[in-house]
Amino acid sequence: MTAHYSPSAYQPARIPDQPAATKRSWLFRFGNSRLPWGHTEDIVPLSMLRQSTPAGLRTHEKYKQDVAAGLRQEEKFAQRDYHHINDHERIRYAPFSKSTTFWFYLLGGGRFVFWVMAIFLPLTWLVGAAALDDEYLTNLLAIIKETAWTFLVPLACWAIGSLVVNKFTNWVVRPSKGPLWEFNRRTGMVTIFDYDNMGEYKRSGTIGEFTYPFHEFDAYISSGPDRQGLIWYQLHLVHRYHDLAIDLSPIVPKDSSMSPHFAAWDFVQNYMDIGRPLPDIPLFEKHRTNDPTTAAHDRRTGRPERYWRDMDDKTWEAQLKQNLARVNAYDITGRLNLMDRHVRYAD
Repeated sequence: MTAHYSPSAYQPARIPDQPAATKRSWLFRFGNSRLPWGHTEDIVPLSMLRQSTPAGLRTHEKYKQDVAAGLRQEEKFAQRDYHHINDHERIRYAPFSKSTTFWFYLLGGGRFVFWVMAIFLPLTWLVGAAALDDEYLTNLLAIIKETAWTFLVPLACWAIGSLVVNKFTNWVVRPSKGPLWEFNRRTGMVTIFDYDNMGEYKRSGTIGEFTYPFHEFDAYISSGPDRQGLIWYQLHLVHRYHDLAIDLSPIVPKDSSMSPHFAAWDFVQNYMDIGRPLPDIPLFEKHRTNDPTTAAHDRRTGRPERYWRDMDDKTWEAQLKQNLARVNAYDITGRLNLMDRHVRYAD
């Protein structure tokens, strides 16, 4: 490997032997399933594939060109540091500020609830009016009057959220106090940022950091029911020897199927493995030439530098459908665990 990578960078063939894993509580073992290490495939969860789109890349590229040429002024919100990084060296996650998140939820939640109500509420009106004794039209108007708020309120939330987010973007979109976690491909380390830090953050603003090798973490799928009793799955990365965990929902959200989480675990391992090129998704395309392993791979295979950026919308939609079908059928439950060679597990 080149000098670009640290000696601690992750490669499956260089995983060292480690102490026995800490035994987890019975409650943890009851609700969580540990996923196997290694033997990954080139697969990406749909959530990461479509985090950036070809059209979005072209729009952003044009925006940057216009700003550089003085044809437009860079927006204030675009000049702020959001502590969020996705490139050839790091995946660092930082949420937006709480106020920004509120407005986004108001917009998205209002829109979602409105359309749900708009689809199902008319049917209940028609059925309800027919079940009453009075004249049908009178009953229908009375029911609509009584229940109209159930879709007018989310419509108002959608409208207000959309107005604020789109017209007052510079005021609304603001960063949080800092990142939550980071995967560093170049060093092979994982960092969890601590905003308690024994009270030091409140006193001086110093953010604590827990940094450990990637191979000291294990991926777990946790499961739990929602209010309707449906089982949902969520992916976490848990440190083997300390009470530290990373919620990987920014990479793969909760899902009623395990398959997207299987794909996400392979995606994370492939990103960290310096023996493999970066996962080939639009998000990383402009960074591929900066990663030695990826650049060498692209030269060897003849991959076009603008593969995603020059992709038309029809081809992109076909890619999404193909990816979704593959992810939905993906299963790693029978895979041998590479880490069993180096760690003795207690669970």
